[in-house]
Amino acid sequence: MSEPNAEFDVVVLGGGSGGYAAALRAALLGRSVALIEKDKLGGTCLHRGCIPTKALLHAAEVADSAREAAQFGVKADFVGIDMAGVNAYKDGVISKMFKGLQGLIKSRRITVVNGAGRLVGPTTVEVEGARYTGRDLILATGSYARSLPGLDVDGERVITSDQALFLDRVPTSAVVLGGGVIGVEFASVWRSFGADVTIVEALPRLVAAEDEAVSKGLERQFRKRGIGFKVGKPFEKVERTEGGVRVVIAGGETIEAELLLVAVGRGPTTAGLGYEEQGIAMERGFVLTDERLRTNVPHVYAVGDIVPGLQLAHRGFQQGIFVAEEIAGLNPPVIDELGIPRVTYCEPEIASVGLTEAKAREKYGDKIETVTYDLTGNGKSAILRTTGFVKLVRAADGPVVGVHILGARVSELVGEAQLIYNWEAFPAEVAQLIHAHPTQTEAMGEAHLALAGKPLHVH
Repeated sequence: MSEPNAEFDVVVLGGGSGGYAAALRAALLGRSVALIEKDKLGGTCLHRGCIPTKALLHAAEVADSAREAAQFGVKADFVGIDMAGVNAYKDGVISKMFKGLQGLIKSRRITVVNGAGRLVGPTTVEVEGARYTGRDLILATGSYARSLPGLDVDGERVITSDQALFLDRVPTSAVVLGGGVIGVEFASVWRSFGADVTIVEALPRLVAAEDEAVSKGLERQFRKRGIGFKVGKPFEKVERTEGGVRVVIAGGETIEAELLLVAVGRGPTTAGLGYEEQGIAMERGFVLTDERLRTNVPHVYAVGDIVPGLQLAHRGFQQGIFVAEEIAGLNPPVIDELGIPRVTYCEPEIASVGLTEAKAREKYGDKIETVTYDLTGNGKSAILRTTGFVKLVRAADGPVVGVHILGARVSELVGEAQLIYNWEAFPAEVAQLIHAHPTQTEAMGEAHLALAGKPLHVH
């Protein structure tokens, strides 16, 4: 027997970035909120995704700095990686942020329900026999690390990012299956930690969703770092060996390593949750919504990784805020998916927003202009000893429609890039802004000066 219904203005199923943002904003708007989470508040991003991977990437940057200290006149020796210490640092960051989030949720008087929820009515979720009904329901159940058909993830020799984040050692060698964001980030970490790494990617280039110039630039830098990669080479099978794995790729080529990381993307966590039984329209496991994130069932919304599109924590976060405001009748502006900044935190970093050159040509034909500003002309980049570029794409005689950046620490430039894209700025408008010297943001200014027809350090 289930307990009597507990009724709320808003019930949120899933406490990750999208779910908790929706809950916080709805509570701030005066709604009573139940937030249902089967694991820990913060979801994949905080516990098994963004935060732990970026902590590992920062530790990798520190390792590289120690190795390269002599280049800067600093005497230092790189002795090795203490994975227990790295993990303690990583876990400390997670713990601090988790405690902060718990306190914030509590302060907003949100009812947190710990347990696995399942839809048993259009806006009713059952958790261990208790039922929670909302006037509105927000689905935010996130994603899981995918594998390939017939590829058995054993958690030891064949692993996903879930296990990779908690390794107690640095693998001597690894094959990374997938050259997207997750794959190149882990390849970057492990190489900095001292492992031999080879990426296997079925598509013709690494980070294939990015502008082609970015892919080529990253591939050049990975070669210099000693990161191997095989592109245009679909995976065929993996065999266990005495020392690890033997990976077979198209053409019969084999690669042996201690372990195989499966980094082929993430799938939506929707199976067995009662979505289809309640008539919610689905496609390949994703929940279908309109541009206002409404499903086909009245008063049911979906946000985050279960909605087709970019699987990014900050996308889900903003969608959560949007839906809470939509429910409250505030009529928020529709989110432009192309205006969402994209960052890959490997070394060198990748940051982009808007259309790639190829996509811009599909939309505008030859009526586009591009310019590339090389970071070798930027003082701060020279100080950091990084190479890369800022590439701009504009509609002819129109605004900037794409910004693509490669280089160390360029994730910090994407904030300005998204303003330029989302506010439909013209190159001349950005060119008149003053960028502090010496900073990497000057590269943004220089690129826009060039695109505005008055290049200074571009030739």
